[in-house]
Amino acid sequence: MPHVLTRSLDRAATTFILVVAACGILIPLSNLLLPSAAFFHVPTYLVALWGKYVCYAILALSIDLIWGYCGILSLGHGAFFALGGYAMGMYLMRQIGARGVYGNPILPDFMVFLNYPRLPWYWNGFDMFPFAALMVILVPGLLAFCFGWFAFRSRVTGVYLSIITQAMTYALMLGFFRNDFGFGGNNGLTDFKDILGFNVQADGTRCVLFALTCLALIIGFLICRAVVTSKLGKVLIAIRDAESRTRFIGYRVESYKLFVFTLSACMAGVAGALYVPQVGIINPSEFAPGNSIEAVIWVAVGGRGTLVGAALGAIVVNYAKTYFTSGPLAPYWLFMLGALFILVTLLLPKGIVGTFNSWWLPLKAKPLAADTASAAREDGVSEPKMAE
Repeated sequence: MPHVLTRSLDRAATTFILVVAACGILIPLSNLLLPSAAFFHVPTYLVALWGKYVCYAILALSIDLIWGYCGILSLGHGAFFALGGYAMGMYLMRQIGARGVYGNPILPDFMVFLNYPRLPWYWNGFDMFPFAALMVILVPGLLAFCFGWFAFRSRVTGVYLSIITQAMTYALMLGFFRNDFGFGGNNGLTDFKDILGFNVQADGTRCVLFALTCLALIIGFLICRAVVTSKLGKVLIAIRDAESRTRFIGYRVESYKLFVFTLSACMAGVAGALYVPQVGIINPSEFAPGNSIEAVIWVAVGGRGTLVGAALGAIVVNYAKTYFTSGPLAPYWLFMLGALFILVTLLLPKGIVGTFNSWWLPLKAKPLAADTASAAREDGVSEPKMAE
């Protein structure tokens, strides 16, 4: 495994990891150690805000893994993100205990308000963090495996698969909006108190959550790099470019697609679980199909099939969203987002990072070719001439 990870890293990947690691260390330290009046002090609200951006970057990585390298355009990945968030939210709700508004040590406040006689069976075990952490990965992964099993075995591809994934997340949204579904209905889960015994609102807890989110982004990036630079990754690219030919030469295309789709869903679930304690709420609006479409736009803007570009696109677009939705341009943000997607599609079809690579690599190759030719002339070696 160390050899696989080392082999999968190039200069750009190493730089990305170092930048994320530096942010995961320096931002919490600047919040905890520097006085609030210092120039480099990072306020706690910014720590939580950037933590949310990093969670979105993990979600964008998971989408780029299946779309950029396997050609699976999922418009329902927000469902896996939200399921991971609900699994973590259920754990946080169980930690409130008797400190809720109604003082019930077992039932969350919304269940007391709705006259639940007892805790639903599917809430059992969420008072233990290891069980909740397992469900964060298992629930999105199991849903993706079951969905992918039927979809890929039926050879549903292209726009049809995209529509089905969008229908899946919309159906989940309608279900979670119901009060009798047992997940808080329209209000969702909120008013969290503790996580692993630490106050979720404390500055130190928020800084630790931010550092863990950066660590999760690095681990997710390493997993994606290990996949796409291996023989498995070559098969995925072959499926993306020529699925019929790949199947014809003997590869079980459905198995490869099922594996990478399930892995991607587990990554999205982890992103959702880290998102909830930093934002402080999870509700059915996270299942909205618009959220999944917006996540695809992040990947397109940053650069499909680059991994680094997907994470960069998520951070850039969400920073722009925060900036423009807090002023007079707030009602027009969706129009701006649509215009951004159109402009990127027409002018930068490879995204920011993909376009930069297409410009930079030829420029980098010219001096190398000139040096090679100069060395050949010094050694008395010349290009072979065509036969007369």
